[in-house]
Amino acid sequence: MKKISRRNFIHGSSVLGASLFLFKDVKAGRIFLSARGFDVIIKSGHVIDGTGKKEFIADVGIKNGKIIEIGNLNSSDAEILIDAKGLKVTPGFIDIHSHTDSDLILNQKAESKIRQGVTTEITGQDGFSWGPLGGQELERTLTNFKEEYGEEITWRTLGEFLDNFSSRKFSVNIASMVGLGTIREFVVGFDDRPATVNEMNSMRQEVLNALNDGAVGISTGLEYTPGSFASTEELIELCKAVPLHSRLYSTHIRNEDNTVLEAIDEAIRIAKESSSRLLISHLKVSGKSNWHKAEAVLEKIDNAIKDGLEVHADRYTYVAYHTELSALFPLWARDGGTEKFIERFNNRELLKKMREHSEKKVSNLDGEWNGVLISSVGNQDFKDYQGQTIKRIADESGQDYFDTAVKIILDSENRAMMVGFGMEESSTEKILAHPRVMISSDAGSHAPYPPMNKSIAHPRAYGTFPRAIAKYVQERKICSLEEMIKKMTSMPADKLGYGERGRLAVGKAADVVVFNYDAIQDKATFTAPHQYPEGIPYVIVNGELVINNDKHTGAMPGKVLRG
Repeated sequence: MKKISRRNFIHGSSVLGASLFLFKDVKAGRIFLSARGFDVIIKSGHVIDGTGKKEFIADVGIKNGKIIEIGNLNSSDAEILIDAKGLKVTPGFIDIHSHTDSDLILNQKAESKIRQGVTTEITGQDGFSWGPLGGQELERTLTNFKEEYGEEITWRTLGEFLDNFSSRKFSVNIASMVGLGTIREFVVGFDDRPATVNEMNSMRQEVLNALNDGAVGISTGLEYTPGSFASTEELIELCKAVPLHSRLYSTHIRNEDNTVLEAIDEAIRIAKESSSRLLISHLKVSGKSNWHKAEAVLEKIDNAIKDGLEVHADRYTYVAYHTELSALFPLWARDGGTEKFIERFNNRELLKKMREHSEKKVSNLDGEWNGVLISSVGNQDFKDYQGQTIKRIADESGQDYFDTAVKIILDSENRAMMVGFGMEESSTEKILAHPRVMISSDAGSHAPYPPMNKSIAHPRAYGTFPRAIAKYVQERKICSLEEMIKKMTSMPADKLGYGERGRLAVGKAADVVVFNYDAIQDKATFTAPHQYPEGIPYVIVNGELVINNDKHTGAMPGKVLRG
């Protein structure tokens, strides 16, 4: 351990006393206080600026939340000086597909994300956002929210949600898309039918309202109800309602397994006919019989780019997805919302058809029913399901696998989440290596203490970004470190139009990560997910030190970023 050296205070009227407060030393660097000049100087680090350019050694000076100077700052003072010799210094990571929003009510520290180096989170994904709220499921939403978070929902529009969160304190920056599934629920409901002319006009207006209130784009979740009931033509028209400069279309495509190629075609068609900038969410080829389709998927994306379309995708660094248990059931079974879905279990003929669909879908998972892990249930009376596969639950109870899945749906009141082992490493590497694919977690924030550890989190909530470096750069060598950092920083910033973030450059927002390339490592696993990564001793958000010497400082400098 390095010995802490001291710098002399520069005495003046603003200095209280003559002693110097010191932060704890770390192996890779040291941090201590001075009296004037910059707020923070990161000294002698290997700077990776986020653009893909080769790293270089320099000091980084921060003042009033901005990067003020990059170069040799030997003659400058700072209130906080970080010795980053031998460490990498990068822009803060931008999680372009995140579900960190309402969990900040329970824990403002966003521990599992900030400790990965994530400084900005983009939520409102998969067609779901926290406004506009309404429709037949509103009362259920309000009840569940009060039960989960201990307070009432006081907003109804996305703008009111953003206003509400602007009045709160938290450690990361957040922004939100507006979900077209949420808008469809608000205007049309949960029925599988085309929208009327009046309903289309209402949905267009809701899209505009959300964009005017600060949404950064629109999202769809075409495997989830009621967004899945929207036709291609409906989606094209709603995209056209977005002002051209804000026309970012982020989509969880209609299918990610057997008809993934057709779903990619639909996403490209929607973007092309609406002149939208396309972002394909958590790009994957799921199911053993589909793993070979990765190259064909990427070829379709490349061809669209050659035709002049702006196409990107994002992906997490794991071979299992995380979704609702109800996603194993056919869309027609979920038509009309939770109450009608559950009622259909009483119809023997319908249940037989559901079984055929679910068993076929699960047979394509790696491990079949052993590849379906229950991560959370809304009803805590049945929390013993959590962390177990359906195979194990069924075997212990002597029940049929499909019947066990139905029972979990009923016991949880259709609030069960699952991890599905649907992907494999080879196609995952091909997707992550593509130059238009960014890194995302597709996860909310957690912590290894109550109440943030009450569910079995997907390890991506703790490990996505460090795993991208440790596994896919160091071990698998799918791209250079500079290119991987670009996938986490300037690429998502440019996609979102965030000119002041995503790069280490003078005048940019001071969101900064300092990590040890030799020590960075994800630790979370599927069976023991609540573990922080290692090797990221410092994280700065808007110029304030949030992670210092691997510990959360309690700082809450995060902002709500509006489009």
